[in-house]
Amino acid sequence: MPNFYDLSLDQLRATLAAWGEPAYRAAQVWAAVYRDLAASPTHISTLPKSMRSRLAAEFQFGTLTPARELKSSDGQTRKVLFQLADGRAIESVLMGYAQRRTACISTQAGCAMGCVFCATGQMGFQRHLSAGEIVEQVIWFARELKAQGDRLTNIVVMGMGEPFHNYDGTLKAVDILTDPGGFNFGARRITLSTVGLAPMIDRFASEKRQVNLAISLHAATDDLRAELLPINRRYPLAEVFGAARRYFEQTHRRVTFEWALIAGRNDTPEQARAFVKLAHGLDCHVNVIPLNPTPGYGGQTSTRERVARFKSILEQHGIPCTVRVRRGIDVEAGCGQLAVQTT
Repeated sequence: MPNFYDLSLDQLRATLAAWGEPAYRAAQVWAAVYRDLAASPTHISTLPKSMRSRLAAEFQFGTLTPARELKSSDGQTRKVLFQLADGRAIESVLMGYAQRRTACISTQAGCAMGCVFCATGQMGFQRHLSAGEIVEQVIWFARELKAQGDRLTNIVVMGMGEPFHNYDGTLKAVDILTDPGGFNFGARRITLSTVGLAPMIDRFASEKRQVNLAISLHAATDDLRAELLPINRRYPLAEVFGAARRYFEQTHRRVTFEWALIAGRNDTPEQARAFVKLAHGLDCHVNVIPLNPTPGYGGQTSTRERVARFKSILEQHGIPCTVRVRRGIDVEAGCGQLAVQTT
C-alpha cells in the first residue's frame, strides 16, 4: 500500500474526490494527521466510519519502524535507528536545548558524496528516501514530544544523505511540513544543508523559499577541499561561492557555512584567511565544530586553542562565527557520525 505521508495536500484532495467524498474531507484528514498527529485513521473521530476504514485499507500511515534508540549520557540527545520497509535503515536525532527541541533528519539511506570524515559518506549510497519517509521522521519525534507535553521547535536537514541530491523528495517533504492547514511548521525554523551542489543551490534560490541554507564547506582552497569533499572536483569553490552569492542576491537571506575543524588540516590561519577572501562582501555566517570521530577517518579534533584562533581571524574581518556545541558524541549522534548500526 502507498504511504499516506507521501501525499501532498493536492494529491489527497484528488484521491478523496475520486472516492466521491466532499471537498472538505481532505482538510479534515490533513489537519487530523498533521495538526493533531493522529497515528491512524481509526483515531480521526470527525470522519465517518466507512471513510476511516477505506483510508486504513488504501494507505499505510507510516512505514518507518524504530528499531533501536540510544540516549546520550547527559540525556539531551536521542538517536533513533529507523528500519525502512525495504530492509534498509537510517538514523535520526532529537536534540534538546534550554529553549529548543531540534530534529536532525535524513534524506537518503547512505550518501553518494563521499566526504572522507563523514560516517554516512563512508557507507556509500543506497537510495533516496521518499518525501513521506522524510516527513515521518519529523512526525515521529513530534508525537514523542507531544506525549511529554513538549513540542518540536527546529528541523535541521543534516542527517544521513545530501538533501539536494534528493531535491524533489526533500522539498516536497518541506512543503508538506510547512503547509498551514496541517503541521504548519515555520519555514524559517528549517535549515537545509548541502555540500555545495551549485545547480541545486540556484534552483533553490529561484524558488525563494524562507527555508535557511547551510553549505558544508570545510576548506577554502580547492586542493584541500577536494581531498576532504570529492564533490569539489565537480563543483569547485568558485562555483559554490557563485551560487551562494546568487542565492543571497535573489533571496536576501544570509548563507551559513559549516566547517568541521580538523587538526593541522583545515584549522590553520591560512585557511581562515583564504575563506575571508572568498567570502568578501557576502552576507554570511560560519558555524564551526571540532571534528567528531568516525571509524573510517584518522583525522584529529582541533584543540580549543586552534578553534579559538580560527574563529578570531574570521571575526577580525567582520565575519560572524560561532562554535557549535558538540552533542551526543558518546552515542555517535554528532555531526558526521550518523551511519547504520544494528548491533
